[in-house]
Amino acid sequence: MTEEERYELGVRTMDAIGDGSAQRVLDSLGDVAPDLARQIVSWGFGEVYSRPGLVPRDRQLLTIGMLTALGGCEPQLEVHIGTALNVGLTPAEIVEALLQSAGYCGFPKALNATLVAKKVFGERGLLPVGGA
Repeated sequence: MTEEERYELGVRTMDAIGDGSAQRVLDSLGDVAPDLARQIVSWGFGEVYSRPGLVPRDRQLLTIGMLTALGGCEPQLEVHIGTALNVGLTPAEIVEALLQSAGYCGFPKALNATLVAKKVFGERGLLPVGGA
């Protein structure tokens, strides 16, 4: 696959799961790091995310867990929690994953991620979240 084909696949993949997110990424970085934006689209989504080995729902659950464990990634976590909802995860499943993360990466990181989830759920009218 050529670089341009990967880029085009990345745009299609991002747009399918994130409601036009490819253009938002390109716009947000275009005046400071356009090459980084293009790599996120081409490599991140055209090369990796579009692979058939995992369905988007599972990829988002993993991404939420990894961003929570890293900490300090709240803007990206916000995007990926929204995307997780777009690809079929429920608020209760996301909260359950964040609760699970507390035992492995600590309560502060799990709490920060849960507050990001609360923000996304509130913006989408999904509060309160029912328990599991």
